[in-house]
Amino acid sequence: MTSERSSVKRCSDGSAGDADYGAIGAGYSGYRQPEPSFLAAISQALGTARTLVNVGAGAGSYEPRHLRVTAVEPSAAMRAQRPAGSAPVVNAAAEDLPFGDDSFDAALASFTVHQWRDLRAGLHEIRRVTQGPVVILTCDPAVLERSWIHDYAPEVTTVEASRYPAIADLRAGLGGRVEARTVPIPLSCVDGFSEENYGRPEALLDPGARRANSAWSFVHPETESRFQRLLHADLASGAWDRRYGHLRTQPALDGSLRLIVGLP
Repeated sequence: MTSERSSVKRCSDGSAGDADYGAIGAGYSGYRQPEPSFLAAISQALGTARTLVNVGAGAGSYEPRHLRVTAVEPSAAMRAQRPAGSAPVVNAAAEDLPFGDDSFDAALASFTVHQWRDLRAGLHEIRRVTQGPVVILTCDPAVLERSWIHDYAPEVTTVEASRYPAIADLRAGLGGRVEARTVPIPLSCVDGFSEENYGRPEALLDPGARRANSAWSFVHPETESRFQRLLHADLASGAWDRRYGHLRTQPALDGSLRLIVGLP
């Protein structure tokens, strides 16, 4: 399969990555809500910052309310879903931030680095405009295939792993002192990304829930049809529960989610 990074383009609604949020972004914010435990981890990593640039801000899920936030989002579809009263948003891409050096105390990039057209340029820019910590919420592609989803739609986890940058690449691009922290995914997670459904497989039978995860937009429709057919059958027969039923009561999962913290 050809890597999606080879076909990155700017989409009709301004999306700067490989996924066209003008096509798949409708209803995104209804499924992708901020998970309180993730927000707490982000806030802790931001330390004493008072001003924040949120790069690839999307609908603003993880913008701390106690900071002065400037959001950056190139997709018109995502900007339109930002709630009333949210931080001001600038139409720009990570690789060309329209701010001076050291303009912000800290920076945030949540579930976005895999969308950037040029990872190194984006990381250089985010470091340039930030005096303090750079906090990146992302997934480690090396462990994505551990999910039960891989058994039903390996194409999805494979394409997702090809899109997310390796942790080593994030470390190298940020430079300086960088920490990579595992972020546990709670069973009650409300964020809506695929791995949060580790103990709630029925949720991914909802086409809208799949659409809120851009990886599904890169696979053939037959893959999605097969996934739904096989999962529905295994849930009805009890096959899924015989193999993975213990996940239904597992309080948290140490999966692929990582918090990358570039220290000043």
